Amino acid sequence: MIVLSVPLYLASKSPRRRKLLKQLNLKFNSFHVELKEEILDGEHPIRTVKRLSLEKMSLAKSRVKRGIIITADTIVVLDKKIIGKPTDKEDAVRILNKLSNNKHFVYTGLALFNTVNGKTLVDYVKTGVTFNKLDDKLIKDYVESGSPMDKAGAYGIQDDFGSVFVKKIEGCYYNVVGLPLSRLYEMIQKVV
Repeated sequence: MIVLSVPLYLASKSPRRRKLLKQLNLKFNSFHVELKEEILDGEHPIRTVKRLSLEKMSLAKSRVKRGIIITADTIVVLDKKIIGKPTDKEDAVRILNKLSNNKHFVYTGLALFNTVNGKTLVDYVKTGVTFNKLDDKLIKDYVESGSPMDKAGAYGIQDDFGSVFVKKIEGCYYNVVGLPLSRLYEMIQKVV
């Protein structure tokens, strides 16, 4: 168990990330930063998630005088193309149809900064996810639930519907939810 001598902050508006961080039994405060998450053409997914995590960190640093700050960004990649959050319901349907019966990759970038000792760490985790063949009714019902609208790749593996989409996972389940806990735990130990 990590014992922190400074406060811990999660700079994320994701309720999933807050819930996951609680699983590590660490006390933390949370706030969010507003960043237009720009996807650059031709940028490698690893570079994208690390860059976005660091951009969020640069905004978060001004909000914390003393403590360790965590920022994260998650994207979905299919056929070497980054898929962000859906823009509307039609986009969510289109994305889910593309993911149906295919393997995609989920990348999460993590950035940590300790204001006391100045240590900064940036890393990423990649997980392979294979979807079952999804029928039109299942996709339509899921999109109508509203759940996919704030999620990269238009699905949440932890959702009732989202859980039945997945045939196989290769790597960290928590990464697919949005916060790779094992890697994060290692990073917190190194930044203390």
